[in-house]
Amino acid sequence: MTSETLSCFAATAPGLEPLAAKELRALGMRRVKDSPGGASFVATVEQLYAANLWLRAASRVLVRIAEFRATAFYELERNARKIPWERFVAGGASVSLGVTCRKSKLYHSGAVAQRVLEAIERKVGKVETQLGGDEDEEGGAGQRFFVRFVHDQCTISADSSGELLHRRGYRQVVAQAPLRETLAAAMLLGAGWRGKAPLLDPMCGSGTIPIEAALLARRVAPGIERSFAFMSWRDFDDRAWQRLRERARAGALARSPVKIAGSDKNAGAIAAARVNAERAGVIEDLELAVRDVAALEVPADGPGLVVTNPPYGKRVGEQRELRSLFQTMGRAFRERAPGWTAGVLVPDPKLGQALGLGLEEAFHTRNGGIPVAYLVGQVK
Repeated sequence: MTSETLSCFAATAPGLEPLAAKELRALGMRRVKDSPGGASFVATVEQLYAANLWLRAASRVLVRIAEFRATAFYELERNARKIPWERFVAGGASVSLGVTCRKSKLYHSGAVAQRVLEAIERKVGKVETQLGGDEDEEGGAGQRFFVRFVHDQCTISADSSGELLHRRGYRQVVAQAPLRETLAAAMLLGAGWRGKAPLLDPMCGSGTIPIEAALLARRVAPGIERSFAFMSWRDFDDRAWQRLRERARAGALARSPVKIAGSDKNAGAIAAARVNAERAGVIEDLELAVRDVAALEVPADGPGLVVTNPPYGKRVGEQRELRSLFQTMGRAFRERAPGWTAGVLVPDPKLGQALGLGLEEAFHTRNGGIPVAYLVGQVK
């Protein structure tokens, strides 16, 4: 059964597609291709499990269970009834449907959802149902299916992940404007950091970037402590899953081989970072301190990566203060971290210019609904 080939898709936040594709290739996936919204790939069942276990920048992993053309509801019904729904869900279970229709004759998402639900219940019996979110968003409870109509072409996918992959399980305490774990990992990967050089986040908030850095440096699989939707599928191979987990645990390092530091002027944020690092099992790998960015202190064994997600400021009156903060940060980087690589997430190109570091955009995405650019370059 584990030799079966599956057509899969790793969904990501916009802009992170190439990073997820690179991760998939490193995991040995075949026919990897990034496209808007994620990266497609071909995998065995065991490789599907491995993708969920190891991907750091992806939001969820989908299995394409049907693709067909339909311009009328009877065509949708006929094709939907052919799908082996019983493989993914049982009668009485909860089902979440995410439906989008673009440039197609079947444009009413509610009517499409109704036909798909009828096809599911025809195979497995009555189920509890609700509308789900998009592929990069939280959806309803239970097994999620995504139905996409584009130019009359229908693609139906089963979510193998369950909760979004950024939910590693360690972050219980958050500071203001928390950064998703997947975006924090993308910032590390986008700067080319692989745990071989020291790292500092001078505005670390509740510690997401330093914690993700410690997990990466120690080669800890990000999904090692959580469960996934595929574990409730009828043909779930528990032996294959346990082999993957045991192999991952055996390959993890006991401690980070490099120094990883985080600081923040807010004592409450550092307290939250300590709690989260404790839950993640990396508290001993981190040096956490209450410190303003103007008093920047980089680890002595550099150069390495100084990376951060600074405050954005939403009100007009905050812009001058924010510009001053970015100028201070850029000056601190130049004076105390020359030769280091800098990575800064910015909501406005003008703030990037205020840094005065000549950084270049590595990717563009959204954070908390706000368009942001990730700027990377060497501090000179």
